[in-house]
Amino acid sequence: MTSTPGRVLLAATPLGNPGDASARLREALATAEVIAAEDTRRAHRLLADLGITTSARMISFFDSVERERSEELVAAALEGATVLVITDAGMPSVSDPGFRLVSLAVERGVVVSVLPGPSAVLTALAVSGLPVDRFCFEGFLPRRGGERGTRLAELAAEPRTMVFFEAPHRIAAMVEDLVTAFGPDRLAAVCRELTKTYEEVLRGPLSELATWARGEVRGELTVVVAGASQEERRAAVGLVSAEDWVGAVVELEQEGQTRKDAIAQVAKSAGVPRREVYDAVVHAKHAQP
Repeated sequence: MTSTPGRVLLAATPLGNPGDASARLREALATAEVIAAEDTRRAHRLLADLGITTSARMISFFDSVERERSEELVAAALEGATVLVITDAGMPSVSDPGFRLVSLAVERGVVVSVLPGPSAVLTALAVSGLPVDRFCFEGFLPRRGGERGTRLAELAAEPRTMVFFEAPHRIAAMVEDLVTAFGPDRLAAVCRELTKTYEEVLRGPLSELATWARGEVRGELTVVVAGASQEERRAAVGLVSAEDWVGAVVELEQEGQTRKDAIAQVAKSAGVPRREVYDAVVHAKHAQP
């Protein structure tokens, strides 16, 4: 074992334009002892595009081999190697291999650090024209229609801007399901081929984007969808009217909650002040014969 401690270094790679490679990424590619790449062919192409030669041992590191390869990579780091982890584009472990490796490295006491850089999530958010003060990343939706519909139904009342990844051959079905779950007027943006020569950003209501998606679509896609308005949140959870609030409070009380806690929960779900729910409950009680 060498006297120099090894480490695992997660490095963000360009989304498509090699010019986005940082000086630190170039140095890491040239000096790492081991490079774990999601696709070794793309890794070699990136090295060629950047004019970098390396003596690193190149190891393929994709989803189906991540668990077993993580053991090998952590062992190399424990022996003193710098293990550079890269994916096809963007940051490792974000809808790409890396999470299991980081968990194992932390467990074994290996230093893990990050070389930041391009991110499809943040790039799409910035260019979408939608609110970015609060957002959530949902990655790829389930491929099966029923499971995808269930996931989207769970997000119908989500107030934050949402970011999704999707493959071009599934984009039409995905946007149609977004229309069903969120309504045709919900604003969204589809970002295609970010940073590349044919970059394209389409913005508008989901109904218009659904029409576009029915055509021939190519390239990497990131979809950004506005969060639910207060009215949409109320409708999604079935708490539109004062009568709905009262009914929900009664149900929670029957389940064992105190009235105070039930009112607080209903107010949060409906997105209204607790005082309004409290007043509705009191009014309903006084209105009873």
